[in-house]
Amino acid sequence: MNDLSIHEEEKGTSAAIIRGIAARFASMGVNIGGFDAYSTSDVLSGSGLSSSAAFETLVGAIININYNDCRADEAEIAKIGQYAENVYFGKGSGLLDQTVCAYGGFVFIDFLDTDKPYVEKYSFDFEKAGYNLCITDTKGSHSDLTEDYVAVPAEMKSVARQFGKEYLREVDEFLFLRSVPELRGRCNDRAIMRAVHYFKENRGAIDEAQALDNGDIEAFFEIYRRSAASSANLLQNHYSNAKPTEQGISLGIMMSRLILGDDAAVRVHGGGFAGTIQAFVPVFKTEEYVRKMNALFGAGSCYVLRIRPVGGVEIKA
Repeated sequence: MNDLSIHEEEKGTSAAIIRGIAARFASMGVNIGGFDAYSTSDVLSGSGLSSSAAFETLVGAIININYNDCRADEAEIAKIGQYAENVYFGKGSGLLDQTVCAYGGFVFIDFLDTDKPYVEKYSFDFEKAGYNLCITDTKGSHSDLTEDYVAVPAEMKSVARQFGKEYLREVDEFLFLRSVPELRGRCNDRAIMRAVHYFKENRGAIDEAQALDNGDIEAFFEIYRRSAASSANLLQNHYSNAKPTEQGISLGIMMSRLILGDDAAVRVHGGGFAGTIQAFVPVFKTEEYVRKMNALFGAGSCYVLRIRPVGGVEIKA
């Protein structure tokens, strides 16, 4: 706490996150101090389960509660965590993971204003509706995938620039659709398809939120399946073109459908190209699903999640 400068040799470590969060609070005028803490976690690193964002929420909550009289709200805690990860930890993450962890539960987020994103929480209980959310680690390596991840926003921005904009969020969808013939040749084909995926996903997120508002789980799953298909066919993030024979995500989705049926609610999870898939599994089939996915990818690969309804909080005896 006495040295809040950036340590290059510390990047990529938990210490960097702690120092970065403390530095951000200090820059806000908070009179921070030290603390003793013990933490433990069984969240898989690099699994799309937001392990770094969860840790940032924990550290942010400790400082906020003990030294800031809880004045920082969930949105501020998320931004503090993102700052620490970007500047001190050395990873250029967005704000999505941090926001979800800070608020807890299922949330709808609109990032039109990144300084003050709109967040709406949902209390829909999938388990009561008869489903468990399962995450399966397909054991794919994330090494050498940087180009795949970077290409996604780069290609979408290349389309936006054709309309004089930086982000597709600023482009009129119907103008874009009318302009597809002219875009071919100016942008690569995959960029155009990824732009279509972007617009479909923005509308889909709103529709999914509405379905949960209405308590209509079948409508939610129908939109979810369309989103899953769009990820595979338009976004194309199930495997890397540099490693075309390594298709753990596609294999896991195929197996999920063999177990649960062709209409299974299953999709890639996280950034894709390697790693994890998610599936909403009927409660009565969960044991079978976990057993068979573990048989395919190794013991402990399939997790039955419980969605934490709150973010960083102090539990008092």
